[in-house]
Amino acid sequence: MASVFLGINDRTFTYESTAARAEHVGAGVRYPIDFAITQDDTAYIVNRGREDRPDGTRLTVFKLGEEGEEYISTFGSHGEGPGQFIWPMGIALDKDINVYVTDEWLNRITKYDKDGEYISHWGTHGSGDGETDRPAGIAVGQDNTLYIVDSRNNRVQKFDLDGKFLGRFGSAGSGDGQFNLPWGMCLDGDDNVFVADWRNDRVQSFTSDGKWLASFGTPGTGGDTTNARVKGGITYSDAPVGQFNRPTGVCVDEDGDIYIADWLNNRVQVLTPEGRFITEFTGDGHLSNMGIAKLRSNPDMIKQRNGIQNFTPERVLWAPCAVRIARNNRVIIADTTRHRFQIYRKNTEPVLV
Repeated sequence: MASVFLGINDRTFTYESTAARAEHVGAGVRYPIDFAITQDDTAYIVNRGREDRPDGTRLTVFKLGEEGEEYISTFGSHGEGPGQFIWPMGIALDKDINVYVTDEWLNRITKYDKDGEYISHWGTHGSGDGETDRPAGIAVGQDNTLYIVDSRNNRVQKFDLDGKFLGRFGSAGSGDGQFNLPWGMCLDGDDNVFVADWRNDRVQSFTSDGKWLASFGTPGTGGDTTNARVKGGITYSDAPVGQFNRPTGVCVDEDGDIYIADWLNNRVQVLTPEGRFITEFTGDGHLSNMGIAKLRSNPDMIKQRNGIQNFTPERVLWAPCAVRIARNNRVIIADTTRHRFQIYRKNTEPVLV
């Protein structure tokens, strides 16, 4: 039976499925740190990979539809040449499904077409207008303005789609409108800007021209340094609701509800537009269709899994970095360190529990 999560104001969420599997190359993902998804459920995924396996650093394209996952293609690779990257970080799509990827090591943004063909790149390391120091989250507004989280410069910069500087807002600090190593970002339906203020352990919102609107959350790690301990064989988070430990990603649905990837608390929290807690996802993952297919083709792996007594720990989220809303109210979470996606659905009708 699917898991159902109750929230305030009759909001309910249902676990739907798990997608993808761990692969350094080809049909899989490796440390999926961010992704963007189209209206037809095509997901463009940033695979951070590992320094000792740079072949895992790439972009993969999947269908993450309601009928299951389907691998489509791979593009980009580790390196400093055109169309390559060292530390890819954030991803966004424009109306023509051109793909924009930030690279926090090379301090540049690379642009591809929807088929993964390299178009251009731009960016210079520094703190001046249009320069970046570890660019991270990225989003495209309805007016084709490109918003980029300039992490070590503690600001958000605005560009046109060809990289022309348009403006900036934010500064270093912990006050309203200030940042301490911000990471992920998103825009709502009115192009208000939401930023995961990583080291300040909160999310802040702004108008499209940078006027501060609100701040959500306070620091909270529960009883442990990493806030991930085992109780009865289940890895869990015991931080109070509404508290964050290094939030990395954020998105907003059509109702204005806010979804926050609470990275070191190993969960995703959901808040109302006013910042009240609704519910949290800590994970319900099972083997994906791709995972089952790989398992069936590997007798040795089947033998190893047959020796496992308790699969409950592998169901939970482990350092999720990104969350996005797909069509039909589907909530897709990048379960980053488990190299997969966990998918939930926000129910529009009452659910019998």
